[in-house]
Amino acid sequence: MMKAFVLEKAGPAENLKIKEIDKPPLKEGEILVAVKAISINPADVKIRAAEEGIKSMYAGAENIILGWDIAGTVEEVGSGVTHFKKGDKVFGMVNFPGQGNAYAEYVAAPENQMAKIPDNVSFEEAAATTLAALTALQVLENRVKKGDRVLIQAGSGGVGHFAIQIAKYYGAYVITTASGNNREFVMSLGADEHIDYQKQNFVDILSDIDFVLDGIGGKVLEDSIKVLKEGGTIISLPTSKKVLEEMEAKTEKKIHTIPLLVHSDRAGMVTLSQFLADGTLEPTIFKTFPFDEMQEAHKEVEAGRTVGKIIVTL
Repeated sequence: MMKAFVLEKAGPAENLKIKEIDKPPLKEGEILVAVKAISINPADVKIRAAEEGIKSMYAGAENIILGWDIAGTVEEVGSGVTHFKKGDKVFGMVNFPGQGNAYAEYVAAPENQMAKIPDNVSFEEAAATTLAALTALQVLENRVKKGDRVLIQAGSGGVGHFAIQIAKYYGAYVITTASGNNREFVMSLGADEHIDYQKQNFVDILSDIDFVLDGIGGKVLEDSIKVLKEGGTIISLPTSKKVLEEMEAKTEKKIHTIPLLVHSDRAGMVTLSQFLADGTLEPTIFKTFPFDEMQEAHKEVEAGRTVGKIIVTL
């Protein structure tokens, strides 16, 4: 048996209830991870609160266990597993999009979605460097090159603070929006320019941007398109393919709009492991909660004031 947070029905954080349930059985190619740390994402909160989100990802599930981002130790290996052995320290984003079942003491994870945690990295830091970091990597990898002028919206957030570091690794000139209070933070990550969105309109300041990462959508997306150069590219994480295509069609200059949903990927996790090991990436942990305070962790993410990541420890 194990403890897990089960979502009784869509709604507020109070609907997350801790229960004793069976440990998950292992399928071929899976490892059983004794979880030490979990990262809580805005996606966790949105799906918890929305009935349609629950239906789309958890149709037919008896116990709905949210979450995807874990770090821990390998407790058991299933048949066919070649990359890991019992006792290895591992981290990854499990089965996204889909059922990761991360809010539990034990998680069955496909080995082709996990990587080893470097010796210099804690479980908390590893858990932080999963969905948000993998999103930033999948957005920027093979799209941003040395000398590109890159605009990262909301640079102090989970995805944003990783994106700044990864874009700098690729040699880009990085401009980011964040509040004035977070200027020092985003500049410490390597940003070349900071725009205080509370006092400045980036449309009045910027032009000829090669690439934009937008995690906000709406008016921010519309204005981001205005500062793109001819042939520039924008990836808007919360915006549907249809809406992006419509916006691209009505824009006078030629631009590229790309919809992107992060997906579990071992190669990406191995890259993130290397980035953590050599110091290319340093995750920022805003606040840590014990496992039995999962509801409070959700409320913290829901408040929308986090700088970096929220972590739950076991």
